[in-house]
Amino acid sequence: MLNNNVDSNLLVEDRPMYSNLLVKDPASETDLDTLVCEDRLTFGSLVLEDGTRFEGMSFGYENARAGEVVFCTGMVGYPEALTDASFAGQILAMTYPIMGNYGVPDASMWEDDRIHVAGLLVSHYVNTPSHAQSIMTLEDWLKREKIPALEIKDTRLLTQHLRKYGSMLGKIVFDHDTDFIDPNQEHLVEQVSVKEVQVAGDGDTTIALIDCGAKRNIVRSLLARNIRVVTVPWDYDLFSLDCTFDFDGILISNGPGNPKLAGKTIQTLRTALERKIPTMGICMGHQLLALAAGGDTYKLKFGHRSQNQPCLMSGTKRCYITTQNHGFAVGKLPSDFEPWFINANDGSNEGMRHTQLPFFSVQFHPEAAPGPMDTEWLFDYFLEKVRG
Repeated sequence: MLNNNVDSNLLVEDRPMYSNLLVKDPASETDLDTLVCEDRLTFGSLVLEDGTRFEGMSFGYENARAGEVVFCTGMVGYPEALTDASFAGQILAMTYPIMGNYGVPDASMWEDDRIHVAGLLVSHYVNTPSHAQSIMTLEDWLKREKIPALEIKDTRLLTQHLRKYGSMLGKIVFDHDTDFIDPNQEHLVEQVSVKEVQVAGDGDTTIALIDCGAKRNIVRSLLARNIRVVTVPWDYDLFSLDCTFDFDGILISNGPGNPKLAGKTIQTLRTALERKIPTMGICMGHQLLALAAGGDTYKLKFGHRSQNQPCLMSGTKRCYITTQNHGFAVGKLPSDFEPWFINANDGSNEGMRHTQLPFFSVQFHPEAAPGPMDTEWLFDYFLEKVRG
């Protein structure tokens, strides 16, 4: 049983197996293992704040990085996950054992224009991808964007540790150490939000998208419905005289970190509620809408990060399998709001809607990317409310 005083040697006892894979090329009599070692076999360590240590083989950028260590149970979708701004400041451990096998697609298929995770942990990295859309290996991408990554033997052990003790601070280190950093104390939304107003589409209906770290597929989903999408920074005042455009509804995006730090967004939403403007929240947007309406949020023990989270629709027997990525959740619902979805695993709130007015939000991602698209109908539901 793993405890806080684990002997690190127990976690790296298999390290010699890499050096024992000795193969010679008869033609050149060159030690192929030597060539592999020179190219890839650099070792680093994941160190958790409780002293637990995992050692692994590096396949990313070799520089110390710190963050919050979390895990994701999705089988696929690592390009989308790595570019999801909701992972900003986090060292991501993938529980599915094989990563890298289909390479990295063109940037147009990412969820942002860069990698947001602080580091990546996998059980088995495949450096020979096979996919028609692949333009580079995962290793090349990580090194280009200066993101450290380790292949550790047993991500299951790490996941069990985080499930038992909760997500915790950690760091990936090589020759040089670094201090622990708590990203939840930083204003991550401010760091990942757009800096200027952006306009896409030319439909008759205009939606103001408050960008707290929005995934691109939110905009893609709206554009597919012939919507004009105006994306604004997290602190943009939609109700000031400086706002140069009219809008029919508001959508608050996903984003990283503690929602209570996004005070300016909360204030904007309070004004929207007062003026009865149709409003929809996704992920962090769900939490921000709850705070604006008088509810409260709290930090989950280890969060929900996967494409297989079961959500029950309140008052029915229907269960949706959803994509999620969040470490905070709505605890106290605001007055005049009712629960809409409940997580079937832990009973936490996954959605709410006003009993009379066009305000609602969901904790999961109806736009998926990656994941099932079973809840994409929520965009149509929102547009029905917007158009009256």
